[in-house]
Amino acid sequence: MLKISQLANGLFADKEFYKKMLVIALPVTLQNFITSFLNMIDTVMVGKLGETEIAAVGIANQYFFLFIMLLIGLSAGSSVFIAQFWGKKDLENIKRIMGVGLSSAILVSLVFTVIGLLFPREVIALFNQDPQVITLGAGYLRIVLVSYIFTAVTFVYSFSLRSIGQAISPMVISAVALLINTFFNYMLIFGKFGAPALGVEGAALATVIARVVETMLLLAYIYSRKGVLAATLRELTDFNFEFVKKSYHTIFPVVLNEMCWGLASLVYVAVYGRMGTQAVAAIQICTTINNLFLIVAFGLASAAAVMVGNTIGAGEEQLSKDYAQRFSFLSVGAGVGLGLLLAVTSPAILSIFNVSDTVRQASQYIIYICSAIFFIRMLNINLIVGILRGGGDAKQAFIIEGFTMWFIGVPLTIVGAFVFQQPVYIVYALATIEEISKCLLCLLRLKSGLWIKNVTHHLAADRAAA
Repeated sequence: MLKISQLANGLFADKEFYKKMLVIALPVTLQNFITSFLNMIDTVMVGKLGETEIAAVGIANQYFFLFIMLLIGLSAGSSVFIAQFWGKKDLENIKRIMGVGLSSAILVSLVFTVIGLLFPREVIALFNQDPQVITLGAGYLRIVLVSYIFTAVTFVYSFSLRSIGQAISPMVISAVALLINTFFNYMLIFGKFGAPALGVEGAALATVIARVVETMLLLAYIYSRKGVLAATLRELTDFNFEFVKKSYHTIFPVVLNEMCWGLASLVYVAVYGRMGTQAVAAIQICTTINNLFLIVAFGLASAAAVMVGNTIGAGEEQLSKDYAQRFSFLSVGAGVGLGLLLAVTSPAILSIFNVSDTVRQASQYIIYICSAIFFIRMLNINLIVGILRGGGDAKQAFIIEGFTMWFIGVPLTIVGAFVFQQPVYIVYALATIEEISKCLLCLLRLKSGLWIKNVTHHLAADRAAA
């Protein structure tokens, strides 16, 4: 293990490290920035309709959020293998794993779509009991469900491209799709350019259009270049049950991790929903703003997962340890700076939202809390999403995430809201205690060195059988 002083002295001297990191982290960061920024614009547009509309779209998107958590789990779990296989230059198994990921993601999207179409009002009612919110949210959900299968395909291919070091193309395509989404939001929400004013349903239709375009552009890019990911249907389905079973030893913990995190987040939303529409609006606004500042964390984590995975696949374990320490150091430094920036700029950002003084004040308090622990949250994302997963230690990452959220964060939130009946910003502050606990456990795991696991060995042996 490098000492802190040695790490600090050499941190900015390793040009090769930064070259590899920026090729992945910068496009992912830019993509996340564009996504978060345009999502904030979308929220502002819907917010012009009123607080009820913000709450309705926010609640409806919690169902999509749960779906996204499953997709991220499947895509990220598959990309653990792809990154390590890429380090070994095993192209055949890259295509097989991508096929497993695509099959799983499409199946999940169909299940979510059917449930949402059959029970839209019941889905919204899980999180909010306001009749108007339920009606508006159900109308939004019925339309946006069409985009789910396209989202599934896009996620798998985008994660796969990043795992082989090609992060620029997903970023560009996502940017185009999001600009399309924003344009159609403006046109269909407010009835511009001769279109009818559809309100929240217009926002849903704009999302569907953007997702379809995004998927078509991404597939056209991949198959026109005829690279490693341009697999035929036969190559994508060239696996047997034993291959799937062994691959899910790693993929399933990642899926459980994301689902565990996603379900706990939904519990938080349900708690805030029971606290009233103003509480939901405050949380929705703060989540949108906070995500805009967290883009760097996910950019670094994506780079960490790929670089650590590639080096482990290539058999360079010591280099993996060095990379892990460097990414952790960078996450803390960036987190401190971004936390301060969030605190300073938040009053100006909040001023653009058309909400009541009560919602604005609660939002400001929540953002200050976010700012105070921002470096811890960034380090947690780097450790769990980046280093532990990239190292093949998905099971331990799941255990840490699940324990801290369900045995610390969720209970404290419920007690704060319903037993002590505290305002929304105090309840949010209680929930952040789980981030501190999670950070301590992740650092202990990192120090142990037990997180380095080459997950490709048992699958590579199945090549002939598959």
